[in-house]
Amino acid sequence: MERNITKDIVFATVGDTSLALDLYQPKGKAKNGLIVWVHGGAWRSGSKDKVPILGLVDKGWTLASVNYRLSGQAHFPAQSHDIKGAIRFLRANQQEYRLRANKIFVIGSSAGGHLAAQVGVTNGQFQLEGSVGGNGNVSSDIQGIVSLYGASNLTTILNQSTPHGLSVRVPALEAFIGGQPEDLVKETQLASPVFHVDETDPPLLMIHGDQDPQMPINQSIELLGKYNELNLDVTFIPIHGAKHGGKAFFDAKRIEIMNQFLLSIR
Repeated sequence: MERNITKDIVFATVGDTSLALDLYQPKGKAKNGLIVWVHGGAWRSGSKDKVPILGLVDKGWTLASVNYRLSGQAHFPAQSHDIKGAIRFLRANQQEYRLRANKIFVIGSSAGGHLAAQVGVTNGQFQLEGSVGGNGNVSSDIQGIVSLYGASNLTTILNQSTPHGLSVRVPALEAFIGGQPEDLVKETQLASPVFHVDETDPPLLMIHGDQDPQMPINQSIELLGKYNELNLDVTFIPIHGAKHGGKAFFDAKRIEIMNQFLLSIR
């Protein structure tokens, strides 16, 4: 299916850093809702250019792929501030870009899955809102979350990790929160979605490989437990034999699961 693509829309400038997003719109009538895609890369790499869920655009969804400051540029909560700033920008400019942005859904993979969950379960939380890009009178609230093999509890992730996982996660956490979890307890909790879940949080879909050597599946299970405790709307789909990312998460079956999840949110 053909798509309308608008690249490099600058939504904020922080110091010398310009933050931009790419907009993918279906040709023809769009569904009522906008997807914000958050890329992975251990919080320290990656960009908006790689979007493995474009199959959702072909199903009629409008999608914005956003850049955020990487951990080499700024520690958390800068990443949350940037993504929420992008969401406010999209709502504030929905007429200009012909968006249907009453409902905004956030989807991310790996570190992006963590940030998607983090942004999604902190609607209205001042400390994580920030002022990036302005539009302070516009809501950054999220109506649905999809976390693909993402983290949820940075206070437990190292104890759950394989040796390979530790080789990735220890330096990644050092750059992301500015130290190790045991030394920065408050900062680590602030950066962990499980500590923010409350009865107002939006529906959540999680998909995780049960053989993931890099992001322990227990991270998704912990967030599942928090949602279940409060009887919130949550769907958890483990993929048997799947590791960290890959085609299994973005094939036609999984894209349709995401599509149906988004359609179910009223």
